Amino acid sequence: MSEAALLVAFTLTAAPAHAFIAYVSNEKSNTVTVIDTDSWTVTKTIKVGQRPRGIDFTRDGKFVMVAVGDDDTIQMIDAKTQAVVDSLPSGPDPELFAQDAAGKILYVANENDNTVTVIDLEKRARLGDIQVGVEPEGMTISPDGKTLINTSETTNMAHFIDTASRQIVANVLVDARPRFAEFKHDASELWVSSEIGGTVSVIDPKKHEVIGKVTFEIPGLRKEAIQPVGIGMTKDDKTAFVALGPANRIAVVDVASRKVTKYLLVGQRVWHMAFTPDEKYLLTTNGVSNDVSVIDVAAQKVIKTIQVGELPWGITIAP
Repeated sequence: MSEAALLVAFTLTAAPAHAFIAYVSNEKSNTVTVIDTDSWTVTKTIKVGQRPRGIDFTRDGKFVMVAVGDDDTIQMIDAKTQAVVDSLPSGPDPELFAQDAAGKILYVANENDNTVTVIDLEKRARLGDIQVGVEPEGMTISPDGKTLINTSETTNMAHFIDTASRQIVANVLVDARPRFAEFKHDASELWVSSEIGGTVSVIDPKKHEVIGKVTFEIPGLRKEAIQPVGIGMTKDDKTAFVALGPANRIAVVDVASRKVTKYLLVGQRVWHMAFTPDEKYLLTTNGVSNDVSVIDVAAQKVIKTIQVGELPWGITIAP
């Protein structure tokens, strides 16, 4: 190989990775902000329906789904054109949702009628509803796809739903106002945040029992100001990040010991978060300061703040 060819080959292999694209739902401005994670700049603002919250990519990466609660639907944004092109049928006030590994079935928490709607993503048709507790919100699915989890804020329960029968098989009582649920990647534990209770409950998914709790204490802050919401867990299941709402901090938690090792100061009223696919960065939505914080995961340090729309709530990053 010639020297020039070697240089070209080296340049190609040494080229930086393709930038990831983040989409942020802004609950008050009824928009979705698009962020380039290479330059950390806003590249577009997409107008969507009323009160967008839950947001995620379809498994194939072709669409971004956003739950527009006051319009009682889920809008679909084409990832290429970055325009709203379709909608999915949901129940009243959809908030968070989860999809199966194949990306064929979507499960949507409808806050106002205490149901989870089941949607066929290929046909874009509603298949039915599952009755759950009062004010359903948190949604996740087990790594094997067999168990769907829904948390109900007023009933204070994590509902375990068999995806084959679409029946509730267990109800686990947690602390007040559960908002989010996250499985460990090895499926050995389910973590559920309780906003008013101020804890994260650790549940054994097989025994359907709470086996531990993560608690938080920040000098100078009252207990009631520490309100856990979003949870993000590294792929190796060693570190969890927990958004603490009006405490304006992300707690860094050692998963094995369930102890907080560090608090990271972010924007005001931190809600949810998403890792870049390479897990180098964690982006958080800060509802009151109308911005997104960028965390260097390895350094466990906030490195950037990006202004977005009004009341940023949810975030998803292209797979």
